[in-house]
Amino acid sequence: MDDRKRRIAAVTGGSRGIGKAVVAALSASGAHVAFCYRHSHEAATELVEEIEAATGTRPVSVQADVSLGDDRKRFISEVSAHFGAIDILVNNAGTTNDTLAVKMGAEWDEVLNVDLTAPFRLSQLVIPAMMKNGWGRIVNIGSVAAAVGLAGQSNYTAAKAGLEGLTRSLAQEYGRRGITVNTVNPGFLETELTSSAAEFVKDYVTRQSAIGRFVTPKAVADAVAFLASEAAWAISGQSIHVDGGLIKR
Repeated sequence: MDDRKRRIAAVTGGSRGIGKAVVAALSASGAHVAFCYRHSHEAATELVEEIEAATGTRPVSVQADVSLGDDRKRFISEVSAHFGAIDILVNNAGTTNDTLAVKMGAEWDEVLNVDLTAPFRLSQLVIPAMMKNGWGRIVNIGSVAAAVGLAGQSNYTAAKAGLEGLTRSLAQEYGRRGITVNTVNPGFLETELTSSAAEFVKDYVTRQSAIGRFVTPKAVADAVAFLASEAAWAISGQSIHVDGGLIKR
């Protein structure tokens, strides 16, 4: 993190999983961090206390549903009022609602709204201040699904592929204003549920990935923290796979 200024970061879906790891990584890098969560108030409170104990800095948690326009505006407004203009936006919040394409109705709109429209609208809210300050970082959390397609997830796959396209366009539009935009695509994650994953999934990851194991939320978060740093100034419009070498292209 730039020593001249403590950057201000906003993370969506920050109370668990990848989002939780991103909040921890950005806090450890020296940023002021705020995150939103949809339901898990207890998990959000625990994370705030955990980060403060580990780093001495206290993140701010805001209950907000990124699928709702008013909640998105309120989240950005509350973060800006507490810390100042946002320098770093991590669009992590996401959802799935799986079914076969011919049966897909409201599931399409629900997933596209959270996984693609919300990152676009949130980016619209923070870019003006980033342009004014001449510095900004937007990191979108995508998925390897964008590269391979997943049966029963045409909505999710389309949203994540669209997120990569959005990343490239925003990078071209605002790169000369000091703003970089990138996507991080996690692979299969090592979580508390990994041990109960179907054997064919474990076997697939073991055989097909270069490192032969699941990746961790921290590995994804470390990539996000780097892309959010001063050192990553020359990286923009990219989709970076943090998947242990699962996607080979």
